Amino acid sequence: MTTISAGCTTRRATFACAERQVLCDKLDDLGPAAPTLCAGWTAADLAAHLVLRERRPEASVGILAKRLGGYTEAVRRRILAEHEYPRLVDLVRTAPPRWAPHRFIPWLDAAMNTVEFFVHHEDLRRAQPGWMPRPITSEYEAELWGRLSGGAGLLMRSAPVTVVLASPAGRVRAGPVAGESVTVHGMPSELLMFACGRQGQAEVRYEGPEWATAALQVAPFGV
Repeated sequence: MTTISAGCTTRRATFACAERQVLCDKLDDLGPAAPTLCAGWTAADLAAHLVLRERRPEASVGILAKRLGGYTEAVRRRILAEHEYPRLVDLVRTAPPRWAPHRFIPWLDAAMNTVEFFVHHEDLRRAQPGWMPRPITSEYEAELWGRLSGGAGLLMRSAPVTVVLASPAGRVRAGPVAGESVTVHGMPSELLMFACGRQGQAEVRYEGPEWATAALQVAPFGV
């Protein structure tokens, strides 16, 4: 039976809450050994990462601060070793824990988890043979575009050229302010995957010099 997390009381929070549930459903369906788009990670590794984010905040700092990444990875591996896979998935599904602020502050849950859950759900889906795009409502696309518009500069800070992300919802610029420019066209959900470092699995179209496009396709985007 699906358990809906606390905090799903506003429209914006509902995107993160709903994505949490379908992500966990996919984890259940695929099993612990399923591949993901996260290099070297199985579905079990991904589940342990998601548990760490919400239940070990002192260890999650290494996700952003790379010099602390060794500690974060050690804690993630410990979580993976201490819990059977069904328990890991259950911890993700029923999170956030009672003491977490975003359990009671819906906008904080949306800010922390909308992009995280969407991208990792797609990491599971798109790593499977014969995957197909899933239907995404225009309302959800608009929410993802809002998140991407606000975070594109951070996600694509390593861009070797100027990048213009162009969707039906608008355009946003990232990367250097001078030099060559590449416009990347797609739906907000696909542009988000691109900006999060999943260029090879994002359904986008490039407009710009061939060498610049090639450089973008291997740039280390994401947090």
